[in-house]
Amino acid sequence: MPRRSPATEERSGTPGSPRRGEKVRGSSWAPETARSSAPGGCSSPPAWSTSFPDLSGLRELWGRDVLHCPYCHGHEVRDQAIGVLGTGPLAVHQALLFRQWSADVTLFRHTSPDPTEAEQEQLAARGVAVVEGEVVALESTGGRLSGVRLDTGRVVPRSAVTVTPRFAARSAVLAGLGITAVEHPRGVGSHVDTDPSGLTAVPGVWAAGNVADLMIQVVGSAAAGVTAGAAINADLVAEDTRLAVERWRSRRQDPFSPEAEARMCEQLVGDRRHGL
Repeated sequence: MPRRSPATEERSGTPGSPRRGEKVRGSSWAPETARSSAPGGCSSPPAWSTSFPDLSGLRELWGRDVLHCPYCHGHEVRDQAIGVLGTGPLAVHQALLFRQWSADVTLFRHTSPDPTEAEQEQLAARGVAVVEGEVVALESTGGRLSGVRLDTGRVVPRSAVTVTPRFAARSAVLAGLGITAVEHPRGVGSHVDTDPSGLTAVPGVWAAGNVADLMIQVVGSAAAGVTAGAAINADLVAEDTRLAVERWRSRRQDPFSPEAEARMCEQLVGDRRHGL
């Protein structure tokens, strides 16, 4: 592929995504990636897709009585009867966070792992009720949440329910470069693993934003993009310098190059040479 100018080029869609060994200098394209000349640099600042538990009634109540973030939505449901739907290892953590907003919090174990002894003690100390069994539906009356239905048929009255979404990095466009998303260590989804500068396991490819850090906010994503951009530029400088050194060495080693002939003339004739 011809060497491109440093100017940014916008490309869209997976069909135009890079392939291993492809050289695109200083380019970026939506939604996810940019690759520089080999080894060069590739920046990937997309987002993630979000999935929720498949429960009857959840979709209809999402964004009103079904919430997920205590910092974004906790104030809206303060002092209400809150239910926390446990679906992963952060269930207890989620329950304790929402306990800041209400004294009436119930953790529905659902599919979450058994709480440790320490977690059980924490829940008891904070007055968080724990309900065993799987949840099969969210009940509503007049378009508002009224209760949580268990597989036993029991309905526990609640006016708000919190869920833990699963985030999946939209990294399909990076697959052509040999990069695959891995499970996040906190069990909240999948992400692209990077070092602090955003460098992935594939040389010449950086990732920034939610594709690498599922929990990062807008300001943090912007900062990560700046960090990755600086690392990419440093990599480009190093590559340009390496190529320049190779060319310089090649010219010095060629006995018939203009530079070599000029050096030979200087050595043999010195100030006795005539003409140009």
